[in-house]
Amino acid sequence: MGILESKLDRAFAPVAAAIKAGKIPGGILGLVDRDGNRVTRVMGQAQTVPAARAMTEDTWFDLASLSKVLFTTERILALAEAGTIDLDKPITSVLPDFRHYNLDNWERKVTFRQCLGHQTPFPAVIPFYAYGRDPDLLRTLILQYEYTSGPSVYSDINFILLGFVLERLNKCWIRDLDPGKGFAWGADPDNVAATEDCYWRHRVLAGEVHDDNCSALNGAGHAGLFGTVSSVLDFAAEKLQAAGANALIRTPLSGRRTHGWERPYEGWSGGELSSSSTIGHTGFTGTGLWLDFERGHAWTLLTNRVHPTRHFDSGIIPLRRAVADAINAN
Repeated sequence: MGILESKLDRAFAPVAAAIKAGKIPGGILGLVDRDGNRVTRVMGQAQTVPAARAMTEDTWFDLASLSKVLFTTERILALAEAGTIDLDKPITSVLPDFRHYNLDNWERKVTFRQCLGHQTPFPAVIPFYAYGRDPDLLRTLILQYEYTSGPSVYSDINFILLGFVLERLNKCWIRDLDPGKGFAWGADPDNVAATEDCYWRHRVLAGEVHDDNCSALNGAGHAGLFGTVSSVLDFAAEKLQAAGANALIRTPLSGRRTHGWERPYEGWSGGELSSSSTIGHTGFTGTGLWLDFERGHAWTLLTNRVHPTRHFDSGIIPLRRAVADAINAN
């Protein structure tokens, strides 16, 4: 525990500085090794408006895009391992109605593997929530929307579609599926890190999903998962302990991506000192998880950096990199 404690002391310093400077309301940093040893530290506020609440180690977080790797990627890869889907087949093998009014369009050729690695021509995001709040109609809109083809970018649409795959195969909405041990699709408003004072929902969001499209869809594959520092570290420890069983999430699909996860590249969120065997992912609300399989440790930084507004420079990008470099420094 001594090594982990010293790493935590060093790495929490920039988190504490960001909180004291008013950049983020609060944060939790947790580290775990492959033996299951772990340390955590917490500071700041889970909510500041309309009333203040202190953040604790039991505070729940809207994990945002960590949902992509903690839930959706895991489920899709399990289906591939079971032979239910072929990662190199088009997603139309499960979603035959996707853009079915034009059988020759490029959307119908997109594969599961391409969606996992963000190697598709979809745009990064489209505000589908602006079309209304009927989740069934929005699913139909997304499946029939005429997308503009562009260069491959990190796109929520890839994982919205993968979420539809899970729904179609399980014959239920994604919120009806088991989110996994220690995770949930919502949280107690009195024990959660609040996110945004939402303009269109007219309230401070606490315990309900921050992501606009996920909210309007009543659950989706790209966001919506809630968890605590303990549940995220439990997930990380299982991955570190079963390193050989995680081949695909460690297998590069591009210079920046594996199946679902990011891999090290210049300027990435995992800093400059992580090993080449590191994978990671971030969430818009201010969350993140990184696993270094070579060093045998993982860390999660959970913040509520969008509270009470996203329209503010929280400094989350340099903060994540500073924390990572402090953890991985000799």
